Order: sequence, then C-alpha cells, then structure tokens
Amino acid sequence: MEFGLFDHMDRGPGALAADYETRLALAVAGEAQGFARLHVTEHHGTPLSVAPSPSVFLAALSQRTKTLRFGPLVYPLPLYHPLRLAEEICMLDQLSGGRLELGVGRGASPHELGFMGLDAAEAPARFAEALELLLLALRSPGQRISYDGKFHHADQVPVQMQCVQSPHPPLWYGVTRVESMPGLAQRGFNVVTSHAAPAARPLFDAYRAAGGAGLVGINRHTVVAATDAQALALARRAYAAWHQSFTHVWRMLGAMPHTLVFPDDVETLIERGQALVGSPETVRAALARQIDESACNYVVTRFCFGDMTPSEAMESQALFAREVMPAV
Repeated sequence: MEFGLFDHMDRGPGALAADYETRLALAVAGEAQGFARLHVTEHHGTPLSVAPSPSVFLAALSQRTKTLRFGPLVYPLPLYHPLRLAEEICMLDQLSGGRLELGVGRGASPHELGFMGLDAAEAPARFAEALELLLLALRSPGQRISYDGKFHHADQVPVQMQCVQSPHPPLWYGVTRVESMPGLAQRGFNVVTSHAAPAARPLFDAYRAAGGAGLVGINRHTVVAATDAQALALARRAYAAWHQSFTHVWRMLGAMPHTLVFPDDVETLIERGQALVGSPETVRAALARQIDESACNYVVTRFCFGDMTPSEAMESQALFAREVMPAV
C-alpha cells in the first residue's frame, strides 16, 4: 500500500503567495512523513486552482524536495501543443532527478476548454492525437520525428530534450468508466478515481483483468483531528468553501457539473464513502473498509482544501501520517 497527496490548489483564505507557500510546506512535510507522491490539478478561470500552470509550481517543488515524486493529475492535453509540452516534461524530470509522474486527460470542464477557444466536442479526438505525438516525442530523444494528424503536424522535427526516466515518466489517468480500463491497462497507465469503494472495485477489477499491473488508487478528502466532532466541524466548514470553488464556473454560467459531481455537504460525502473524516481511530477503520472493498493499492489524500488554515491542514496531515498510515 502506498499513500499520496492530492491538491486542487484551490484558493485559500490568504494571499496567493501564501497559498503557494502553504502547499510547498505541506509537500515538504509529506515527504518526511512517508507520502510517496503529490498530484496537483490544472484548472483555468476558477478559484478551484491558483496554479493554472502546474509545471511552474512543480518546478519550485522540485527544488524543495529530494525524494517526493510529483506531477499533474492531469495536464489537459487539448490545451497544449504536444511537442512544447514534451520539452516541459523533460525539464521537470531533469530538475527533479527523475521524480516526475505524468498525468494526462481530456479536461474535465467543457467551460474551461471554451475559455481557451476550444470546442469541448473535439476534446476526445484532440486528446488522443496529442497523447500519441507527446509519447512519440518523449520516446525519441536525439531523433527527428514526423507526424500528420488533424490537429497537429510535425515534419522531421529534431528532439533535443530527454527525460531522466526512460522512456518517459510513469503515466496516470483519472478514471470514472469501466469501459476505459482495458485500454489504460494495456498502455501502462496507473489510475485514480474519486468513486466510492463499491463503485471503484469494478474499475480496478477490469484494469487487472486486462493485465494492468500499476497503481490503482482512491482519492479522498481527508480530515483527522483529536475527536470525531472536531474533525467533522473542520471538514464541514472547509468542504463548504471548497465546494463553492468546485462549482464556481458552473454556477456563473447557470448550470452544475455533469461529471465528477460532489454533494453540497460533507456529511453526504462521508456517507457515500468519498471522504475520511474523524479521529485517527475512526479514519483507520473507515480506510481499512474502503481498501478491502475497493481492492486498491494506493490511497490519495487531500488535506488542504477550502478555507482550511495552514496549521489545520498541517495537523490533520501529521495525524494521518503518524496514527493512520502505519496501521494500514
């Protein structure tokens, strides 16, 4: 069992610079506490992310840490030119000494794609093509590559950059549908879902049945405090603020998210099994059940969200690392 950290990098209660410093400090602490990875998101035009360029944040993180692995979950590939992104990926892998984890996706929000002038209906085709060209570039250091697609073209382009990891950093994908699992397994992706454990199990079973041998993870809002009551009070307040950021763009445009829907209140989130909230004893028991029900081998926790203060997030993360992780 491995443990990772996840962060939407949503807007906190302080200044932007304070948000960055808080997240960097939590990552440094997480490295010392035994967390294996930090995954961050990319979003645009929303308080759900104050790091719309995750590579910039990760470059800073690469200089603050020594063993922690990290990466985007995900780079929305339709927003990138794959050859330009390949060079950026190589830089991050070199700066970190080979610690980058490469998450890719289509982009969860059609509105955010629209902000950048893209048609969301084209996202699947753009993603597939961009991934193909991206991996071609990463696997061809020192060569010249050509590609002819609908959205991207390359004519004998020289590839000067290369990753430390060969042929490229480990691949990650956020999953929701069983139908996606065989292809991801066969291409060597690791996968993460926010589904409750009973809904995650069919995803992971399909992944393994297709020969997948990587990490299969569950992603959870996590709040640990001395007592159940203290943890719930903190989770209730912080989750309400996070949910406002999560739905910000959709509410602004008069609709609600049709994918990855999270309930309005944290009590429902806990009841569904999509959050770990309580004393160390409570969280240990809940996590043990979810690991058994989902058959996951990776648990991704998000400790800093909404209006949580740095000290609240740091203490929750420390309690989890000290009193929950060793038991699991």
